[in-house]
Amino acid sequence: MKVGLGLGSNIGNRLQHLRQAKGYLLSLSTGRWHLASPLYEAEPVRCLPDSPKFLNAALEIEYEGAPRMLLKKILAYEKAHGRDRSTGKNAPRTIDMDILYFGEREVLEKDLVIPHPRLAERRFVLLPLSTIRPDMIVKGTGKTVRILLRELPAKEGEVRFVQQEW
Repeated sequence: MKVGLGLGSNIGNRLQHLRQAKGYLLSLSTGRWHLASPLYEAEPVRCLPDSPKFLNAALEIEYEGAPRMLLKKILAYEKAHGRDRSTGKNAPRTIDMDILYFGEREVLEKDLVIPHPRLAERRFVLLPLSTIRPDMIVKGTGKTVRILLRELPAKEGEVRFVQQEW
C-alpha cells in the first residue's frame, strides 16, 4: 500500500532529524522504491510565539501493515528521538511525522484520522506533497494536491525551497 507521510522538525539539527526519520521510515517500507520531496523551510503556523522555522518534507513508502500499527511505530520513534507531546500540540519539536494518506483507505478514529484532517489547509504539507503526487485527489475534497495548493490563501505561511536531496 502506498503511504504518504509528512515530516517536520524545528529544533536541534533539523536536517539530521529528518534524515534519520526518513531512514527509519524506509526501514519500515515493504517495497524497494520510495518517493521523497525536496526539503522546504516554513514559517511556524499556529505555533507558540518565537517558534523556530520548520524544515518539512513529504515521503511515500510501501507499507503492508495496518494504519494503527504504523502510527504506533511513528509515535514510539518520535518519543525516542526527543519529541515531548506533553509540552502542547504546536510546541517546537525535534521530529514530527504525520500519516497523510494510506492508499485509498479512510480512517476515522479518536486519535487517528486518514487522510490527515488538515492536509488540504497547510502549504508546508501541500508544497512538498505536490512534488511527488501533484495529481493525487485528496479524499473528501475532490481536488488534486496541485489545485488545493493553488487555492490556499496567501496568508497560509511562507514556505521556501531549501534543497532537492536529503
